[in-house]
Amino acid sequence: MNVSGPLHGTRLTLDLWHPNCWAIESTDRVGGGILAHAIYTAPTTEGESVNGLFTAFGETTTEVETLLEEICESPLAGEVLELQERFGRRQPSSLPGNVVTEFFLEYDPQDMLCPTLLEYGFVHSAPVRIEDGREYWEVCFAGDRDEIETAIDGVRADSGAEVSVETITSTPAGESERKRRMDALTGTQRRVFELARKRGYYQWPRGVSTRELASELDISKTTLLDHLRKAESKLLDPDGVGPA
Repeated sequence: MNVSGPLHGTRLTLDLWHPNCWAIESTDRVGGGILAHAIYTAPTTEGESVNGLFTAFGETTTEVETLLEEICESPLAGEVLELQERFGRRQPSSLPGNVVTEFFLEYDPQDMLCPTLLEYGFVHSAPVRIEDGREYWEVCFAGDRDEIETAIDGVRADSGAEVSVETITSTPAGESERKRRMDALTGTQRRVFELARKRGYYQWPRGVSTRELASELDISKTTLLDHLRKAESKLLDPDGVGPA
C-alpha cells in the first residue's frame, strides 16, 4: 500500500498478529471475539502482572462461554474475573455480537504490543478488536504520512509482529490525537516518559533499566515507576480516564 506524501494526523486500521498473545491464540481456536479496552492497574515493580478490562462477544451464549473457557486455559493468561452480570445483550449497539460479557484479566505486560506501537508513534484511539487469531487496531499516527511504512517496519522488527494496513485516512485539520494526549501529561510525567522513550526503555530488549532511569532523574525507582505508569495510562487509555 502506497502511503507516501506529507499529511499530519493520519488515522489507520492495523491488521496484525504478534507472538505470546492469549487473545490471538484463543480466538484462533474457537469462535467469538474480544474487545480490549484499557489497563486499569499497572505494575509498580518489574516482573509484576497487569489487569486489563475486556469484552468477550459472540453470536450465542455457548460461543462466549466456550471462548472464556479457552482463555482460562491459556498458559499466557492469568486469573479471569467476570463482572457481576455474566451475560447480556450488546449495549451499546456499536458492540459486535449478540451476546457479550465483560471481564478483567491478569497477564504479563511484556506480552503487550501497545508500548511498541507507541514507541513508533501509533496511538490507539478505540478498543482493540481480536477475532479469528488477528488483532485490529484503530490508531492515529501524528508524524508525516511518508514515515508510516518505516514506523511499521520498526514495529515488525522489535516485536516479531505481522502488520498490514487495512485502512488509512486523514484526520481533520487541527490538534492531533497524539498531541492531545501528550498535553494531558503533567510536566513531570512528560519528562519521565520522553526520557524513557529516548533511552530505549520501550525497545525489546530494553536499552535501559528503571534503576538507571531513576538515577539519571535523581528520583527513587518507585517514584519513577509511578510517574511512568500514570503517563502510559493517559497515553494508552482510549477514553482518557487514566490517573492524574
